Amino acid sequence: MKLYTYQTEEGRDQLGVGYAQWPGLLWPVEAFGFSFTDMLDLIRRITPAKLERLRDPETATGAPRRIDTVRLRAPIPRPEQDLMCLGINYADHAVESARFHEDAFLVDRKKPTYFGKRVFEATGDGDPIPAYEELVDSLDYEAELGVVIGRDAKNVSIKDAPDYIFGYTVVNDVSARNLQTTYNQWYFGKSLDGFTPMGPCILTADEVAFPPALAISSTVNGEIRQSSNTDHLIHGVDEVIAELSSGMTLRAGAVIATGTPAGVGMGFTPPRFLKKGDTVVCEIGAIGSLTNRVE
Repeated sequence: MKLYTYQTEEGRDQLGVGYAQWPGLLWPVEAFGFSFTDMLDLIRRITPAKLERLRDPETATGAPRRIDTVRLRAPIPRPEQDLMCLGINYADHAVESARFHEDAFLVDRKKPTYFGKRVFEATGDGDPIPAYEELVDSLDYEAELGVVIGRDAKNVSIKDAPDYIFGYTVVNDVSARNLQTTYNQWYFGKSLDGFTPMGPCILTADEVAFPPALAISSTVNGEIRQSSNTDHLIHGVDEVIAELSSGMTLRAGAVIATGTPAGVGMGFTPPRFLKKGDTVVCEIGAIGSLTNRVE
């Protein structure tokens, strides 16, 4: 089951449900008799019985909508907490990162590299990525698996970590490499407004076996740049949830971006950064594709 946030003709955000057997169609959550203020509210308040009902479109009233007739928003447009992100979490990306800037991307660390990504408002599928031409001279893309936490997590064991996952989404961890390497931390270069495309939906965790082994890729103007699989993560999703929750509370609805494989713009010689007019598509297996144009 896929859960969407979309905008109606009146400009109101609404929640919808999609199914693999009916691609391109969207059933409003309200058609099942449920009312939630937004996706965060749904994640925090929905019961197992209500989730089970959402899995059956026969229980909905009214006809579905075509996805291509609505504006898709990021499934969680305004995450309550910063995105928690992992850097250098694919071995091949570690190699290309060190080649680009050895001091900024240390690759011999034994523990995960965590950083936060400030999100004023996440960018939806089809929405633009701002170029910031006066500020950024090395705009880059990073296709990543986003893990959505399903209930408040504190002191979670590795064994129990999968039980805390609500679902998965696609994140493009857009990065300003000149800002990322100029400062002693990555926060500024990762957190400009519009630098968090997310979507097109949340695929509920029951749809894929754990740990997720999903094809992950990105293209720029139709050219394949990244092609890998999420089972190549150096630090797995369960390890990350257990480690982070040992010292902080991960609230329901929090999103963890798990890192990107090789093939980002800075990994080429010479680098191949994004420019105005470029279209980036990040895609992950059963979740779907996330398309954004640089403007």
